[in-house]
Amino acid sequence: MQKFILVFFISFFSSFFVLSYSQVVQKQVETREQLWLGYFNQTRISNRFGIWADVHWRTTDDFIKQKFQFVTHNGLTYFINDNVRLTAGYTYSYLYPDNVQPGRPEHRPWQQIWWRQNYNRFQTLQWLRFEQRFKRKVENGELTEDYNFNYRLRYNFALNIPLKGNKIEPKVPFFIIMDEIFINAGKEIKYNYFDNNRFFIGFGYQLSKQLTFHLGYMNLFQQEASGYKYNNTNAIRFYVFHSLDLRRKEIK
Repeated sequence: MQKFILVFFISFFSSFFVLSYSQVVQKQVETREQLWLGYFNQTRISNRFGIWADVHWRTTDDFIKQKFQFVTHNGLTYFINDNVRLTAGYTYSYLYPDNVQPGRPEHRPWQQIWWRQNYNRFQTLQWLRFEQRFKRKVENGELTEDYNFNYRLRYNFALNIPLKGNKIEPKVPFFIIMDEIFINAGKEIKYNYFDNNRFFIGFGYQLSKQLTFHLGYMNLFQQEASGYKYNNTNAIRFYVFHSLDLRRKEIK
């Protein structure tokens, strides 16, 4: 238990250090408001294998005035057991045009380990994801046929606390606190090894074993490739989680 708490606070304070340091150096910060909608599906097709699929729609400018981004992740999952899973997948992302940049697609293979632990009165959920990012280059305000490439490492820690009873189960609302930090790597990364940090606080409700909802506030602080430009995003986030189990049930 102590090591999970330690990992959480290391992630939190490392993010705090980055934010504090950014106050010292000369910078330009753009603040924006967004709406993030997401649907997640995990379908188990056998004792060992399953399918990961999620899709996201994001809008910006007073939350909903402009299209911002479309993202979909798809992958094949290997179940070490019910609470530990390995996934390899592919992401397609499209960032919609604004007044400065044209619309830009991105292709992103990724690999992930996901693990969950249930305790008396709370649950932890963590994942570590390694991404390879291929982003279309922009020159003179136009897309080219070439790509920028870099690696990115993501670590997420979530703490879920039921608001009644001792565990997360159907018909029980729960409190969520979550933090995810993103680190860049690769020869094209020069000024923004720190990519962004996403802090979320909100509530969840498990309607059934198959369907869960999350709603809350997220702050996203991102450093751009220039090193001195930052985005501070205040977002409303609503996610739907859908789990299916297609394994044959034993006939008794």
